[in-house]
Amino acid sequence: MGDPGPQGRRRFTPDMSDTPAPQFAMADVSAKPATRRRALARGSILLGETAFDAVARGEVPKGDPLAMAEIAGIQGAKLTPQLLPLCHPIALSRIAIHTRLDHGQHAAVVYALAEITERTGVEMEALTGLNVALLTLWDLCKPLNAALEMDSIRLLYKSGGKQGEWVHPTGLDDAAREILGLA
Repeated sequence: MGDPGPQGRRRFTPDMSDTPAPQFAMADVSAKPATRRRALARGSILLGETAFDAVARGEVPKGDPLAMAEIAGIQGAKLTPQLLPLCHPIALSRIAIHTRLDHGQHAAVVYALAEITERTGVEMEALTGLNVALLTLWDLCKPLNAALEMDSIRLLYKSGGKQGEWVHPTGLDDAAREILGLA
């Protein structure tokens, strides 16, 4: 049957021939010092004029999508280790979801800020919270426009750990600076 590979684990390919299993491991952070870490992610959802106007007027049939997105994003960030198998289970100090309407683009812009004092970062929690918030907006607005589009999902900022502070090459907009307390 061939070499069982590292640790004797096997997997089967679609043609049912067995090959060594891929090796995965959660990063060992035990030697790292606990530091204050923050991460800010940003994305938007293009709603189209009809759905955007309904959101702005508070007339979405399923309820207030911005408020629900904020709650869902917080919940999503807290569930990150259950969704992404190699993420460390951590006790977040804070997760905050901020929503803003962009009238020129007929879009909702979402920011997700995650904070912790720990040995590992919170980028994935910020990104997960952001994406769950955007998906919640999609779910509540899809009856008004089936042609929704999520856009510009990215990590804007992170701090803490040996890397120190990092800012996305496009920089921070005014809203991001305000959320981070840098305005």
